[in-house]
Amino acid sequence: MKMTRAQLYRRIDQAEPGELAKLEKQIAACPWRQGYHIQPVTGLLNDPNGFSYYEGYYHLFYQWFPLGTEHGMKYWYHTRSRNLVHWENIGIAIEPGSPYDSHGAYSGSAVEKDGRLNLIYTGNTRDENWIRHPYQCLAVMDEQHVVTKYEQPVIPEVPPGYTEHFRDPKVWLHGDAYYCVIGAQRTNETGCTVLYRSADLKHWQFLGEIITALPSFGYMWECPDYMELDGLGVLIFSPQGIQAAGDQFQNIYQSGYLLGEPLNLETRAFNHIPFQELDRGFDFYAPQTMHSPDGRRILVAWMGLPDLVYPTDDSGWAHCLTIPRELSVQGNKLIQRPVAEMEQLRRDKQGIEAKLTLNDECKTVVNFHGITYELECEINLKGAEHAGIEFRASATEKTVIQYDCLQHKLKLDRSQSGAALSEANGTIRQCALEADVIKLRMFVDSSSVELFVNDGQEVFTSRIFPSRDSIAIRFFAYGGSADFTAMKWNY
Repeated sequence: MKMTRAQLYRRIDQAEPGELAKLEKQIAACPWRQGYHIQPVTGLLNDPNGFSYYEGYYHLFYQWFPLGTEHGMKYWYHTRSRNLVHWENIGIAIEPGSPYDSHGAYSGSAVEKDGRLNLIYTGNTRDENWIRHPYQCLAVMDEQHVVTKYEQPVIPEVPPGYTEHFRDPKVWLHGDAYYCVIGAQRTNETGCTVLYRSADLKHWQFLGEIITALPSFGYMWECPDYMELDGLGVLIFSPQGIQAAGDQFQNIYQSGYLLGEPLNLETRAFNHIPFQELDRGFDFYAPQTMHSPDGRRILVAWMGLPDLVYPTDDSGWAHCLTIPRELSVQGNKLIQRPVAEMEQLRRDKQGIEAKLTLNDECKTVVNFHGITYELECEINLKGAEHAGIEFRASATEKTVIQYDCLQHKLKLDRSQSGAALSEANGTIRQCALEADVIKLRMFVDSSSVELFVNDGQEVFTSRIFPSRDSIAIRFFAYGGSADFTAMKWNY
């Protein structure tokens, strides 16, 4: 049963007696709780926020509605890690309820200044006619994780020419000035990104719109993130309202990037090549990056999408975050690879190895099975028309990754993955790939798979909801032969 508006916009201290305990009991019985991904303690998780490094820890916050699996009153929930793989829940960081975030602390970012971590976020408010009024707000966190909100919004109004869809500030330091990109909707209902500058994080100057070659590309650009990588400018954002085109843009909302010359901070001109999707899977949205102490650019995203129903909803929780990925540029493409720290999760450091040649057949391998694991597989295509892997499989369930040598496409099929998702989610995602050798690196958890193809050239991120007894891994080659070399590590 869907919640009413009044139920959705309650704070956690307004929960009914026993409501949280009931949710916790439901969640404890859920077979799809993740083993190594960040997930909500109760309720709904969505966008990653404030991804940063401060006082010896990686800090990662996320949008959180604690009382249900719909999008209601949003908090910032705080997790931290010394190594990007073992995360510790700290608790609520930003609690909504002030005049400038009365209906939710929406997404934003973090930057260290004067020994404190500054959290810049969108305060969501609604008036008596339920009209949205966004404010860009500032809160400061000290070494003890005590968060203090700045009393007044630091960007108190939406500039002329834009609607109330004006949110998700991402801040960075360039020289002696701070810059901020914000996702926006023009009054003609097209999406864009705007730019601000500040000397102190409290007083911001509106510079104007980032000038791209996309004057009419969807109706809203959410969660913008600008960075410079390998001498190039990268603008990541999540456009809403993009129509599907062939294998592209198949999800309800997209996430991708523009790659080009570094953004001219004076003229706001950004010369770039066409928009590219970051992920080919079913469940990837609102990515955010950070610059690590050792110089890496690391990305985390929401492993889910808005406006869709998921099987865990009935268990009182929804969604998780992706594993962290290191970004690099190769040619005209952004490459994503799992951070090296993920290897720390390998319980059996040597792993289990398998080598086999298949000819028009499907085979299992001793000790290749499981629920939470990492699997690397190199497939040498030697005439097979189709070759790939079935995983989280049983007699009745399987998730399939396969290369179609006739169409030169890599396909992820979750039509038999277990509990059904709504039809709007779809069952197959695919992309063009020209290769004689397919390298797969898979991170499988209780209810997800993150698949890195050919050293991060392509990534498929997806939720799956199989039964706990669907643990088989099967290798197959049909219409000819293929050689497989595989390594598996239990997590």
